[in-house]
Amino acid sequence: MKIAVITGASSGIGREYAAEVSRTRKEIDEIWLIARREDKLQEVASELSAKTRILPLDITDSECLNKYTSLLSELNPTVSLLINNAGFGKLGNFDTVSPEDNGGMVRLNCEALTVMTAFTLPYMQKDSEIINVCSIAAFAPNTGMSVYSSTKAYVMSLSKALRIELKGRGINVLAVCPGPMDTEFLPLAGIAPGSSRTFDTLPRVNPAVMARKSLTASSKKRGVYTNRLFFKFYRVIAKILPHSIVMKMSAT
Repeated sequence: MKIAVITGASSGIGREYAAEVSRTRKEIDEIWLIARREDKLQEVASELSAKTRILPLDITDSECLNKYTSLLSELNPTVSLLINNAGFGKLGNFDTVSPEDNGGMVRLNCEALTVMTAFTLPYMQKDSEIINVCSIAAFAPNTGMSVYSSTKAYVMSLSKALRIELKGRGINVLAVCPGPMDTEFLPLAGIAPGSSRTFDTLPRVNPAVMARKSLTASSKKRGVYTNRLFFKFYRVIAKILPHSIVMKMSAT
């Protein structure tokens, strides 16, 4: 049995990934939808033509991870596609964001992504794909989102290294770096209109387009995918200019 595993599948780009995988990856026998909200996962599943398995799990919780690994062991599927999409951010200087939220970003964006990948990798074969949803925030440190941008820099670094390590096994790893999207992420991050000059002025990325184009990039064995010319340019600038200057340009 070939499966796709999608974390953070209940809304936003995770929901769009589920729809796109269902529509285009006909070799997938079953899509495993993972998120905490079972009712939202049920909504997503009802919209898909593919067979789905709903897993209402908190991937930062060890007991939930045990349930996931037990299911893998029991069914022994081939994981053709792992999409590590679960994550969150908080707007605010480090000392104004709660310790719980600062730590929570690290646990979900970094630790949970790493552990999910480690648990899933033994079930992946040649031509399997890992897509790690990163962010344009990975390109340079961001004041006002210091922890979030740091976690995404970790995801970028891990993805690049894993891609080389797994090349011999024929498994590709893609870091997907979207700009702001009008999804639940923004209000949950405390980013409302007027709260951030940068977010108010940045162009928006369409989640459905991002899901479709990044899945295509993954199938072509790409290592990093950034949508929209504006953000591609920012990625180049962040490589050329000192980060002290880039941080002033992108200050929230």
